[in-house]
Amino acid sequence: MDLSTPATLTHWDDFYVILGSSAGALTGLQFVVITLVTQARAAGSIRNIYAFATPTVMHFCTALLISAVMTAPWQTLASLGLCLGACGAAGIVYSLRTIWHARRAEYQPTAEDWAWYLIIPLIGHIVLLGAAVLIRWNAAWSLAMVAADALAFVFIGIHNSWDTVTFIAVVHGTSARDENTKDQAGSEAR
Repeated sequence: MDLSTPATLTHWDDFYVILGSSAGALTGLQFVVITLVTQARAAGSIRNIYAFATPTVMHFCTALLISAVMTAPWQTLASLGLCLGACGAAGIVYSLRTIWHARRAEYQPTAEDWAWYLIIPLIGHIVLLGAAVLIRWNAAWSLAMVAADALAFVFIGIHNSWDTVTFIAVVHGTSARDENTKDQAGSEAR
């Protein structure tokens, strides 16, 4: 198998069709999560959304974008590498912007939050940039790195969506119980 030609990419088509469609569906599901958050009145500040909710959508969109890029009809691996490199560089800039928002957010992230919402995605974008640079010298390994990276972004998005939903459920559940307790105390006092 000649790894220097774009024909190598056809071996990955099914993987990216599955991954891309999953990332697209999960992106839509994240909109449902945001709707639940706002209905629970626990959305907090817009900076919390910029630091934690919007990046989760971007992780799914990153997987979707990688899938689209990898299934495009490239003439050369060098042009594919340039496109992936641009995606990785833009992702690094976006991750740094997200870290900036998280440091100023109302909610103070835990160590686990720093890892899943900020550090691991930054590493993912660095890996994408690295794979783009290496694609001309070792296409097989680079293509595997890109595939693993795209899959990692889906898993990061799933983790963060679940984390958000469970956090809101606990916070909203606690708030609802506190309000019910206050209402009951008020009724008994009357």
